[in-house]
Amino acid sequence: MSATPQAARPSAPAFRGRIGRDARSGHYAVPNRYRLHLTTACADGLRIAVAHSLLGLADVCPVTFLPAVPDRADGGHAVLRPLYDAGAHRYAGAALAPVLSDDWSGRVVSTHAPDITRDLAGRFGGCRTDLYPRGAESEIEAVERMCAEGVEDAAQRAGAPGTGPGERARALETLRTSLNALDRRLDGRTHMLRDQITAADVELWVTLVQLDTVHRHHLDATTVEHLAGRTALWSYARRLTARPAFGRHLDLDAISRRHQARCEGLEAAGAAVQILDWAAHTAADATAVRTADTR
Repeated sequence: MSATPQAARPSAPAFRGRIGRDARSGHYAVPNRYRLHLTTACADGLRIAVAHSLLGLADVCPVTFLPAVPDRADGGHAVLRPLYDAGAHRYAGAALAPVLSDDWSGRVVSTHAPDITRDLAGRFGGCRTDLYPRGAESEIEAVERMCAEGVEDAAQRAGAPGTGPGERARALETLRTSLNALDRRLDGRTHMLRDQITAADVELWVTLVQLDTVHRHHLDATTVEHLAGRTALWSYARRLTARPAFGRHLDLDAISRRHQARCEGLEAAGAAVQILDWAAHTAADATAVRTADTR
């Protein structure tokens, strides 16, 4: 298993092993062999946690929840360090979450969130929820790209320190255009694709959570007002938040603390305008899931 130091390629996953169909893959699908290490305060961890719940894998692949704010000076989690060290000799990067680990070997299998979600669904998903229905893969990937590039990246560029007026204007235009397109697609629809929850819904819901709880703080009031007017999008977000598989993993306080600990963006007038009252729409059993945060 090879590893890529985070310092050398910060955008690359440190480990990218896959769960295969049989023993020849090295990591083959066996119930209770693998474990997830997640913080739902980060977008990737929240996506995996929601998918894990939708798939009903609590008795197949256990989850260890981590603090919202890592406890090591390098930005990593001390509890994950032995897994990283076992997975790559003299690994120099930070021990970051999310992690899919192999309890048999005590090593990291993967830190690549999209692969982790796809392997959980494809190797252990059964028939409870089909997150990747046959024939929908390209549509799901298109939604993932729009969320990543058109919303997340654009919002980050718009609020990054040192961004010039022209670049900021282009980023804001990309953000508005992307959300307008998503809003039109959801008008009169319950889900993004077909008539069922898919991985596209998990992706978009987490993107909207991040937009309102993190990126909003760095957008001007006019932009936030425009985004709040995408009524189909936010009605959709409310509906999904009320579902236990989504809302029970939403820890607004943890997201806020992680944002405050890591944020280098510019504060803007949009910070005072909350688009959605997430707590009011969270399912009644939201307290069932708690992170291991120590305040």
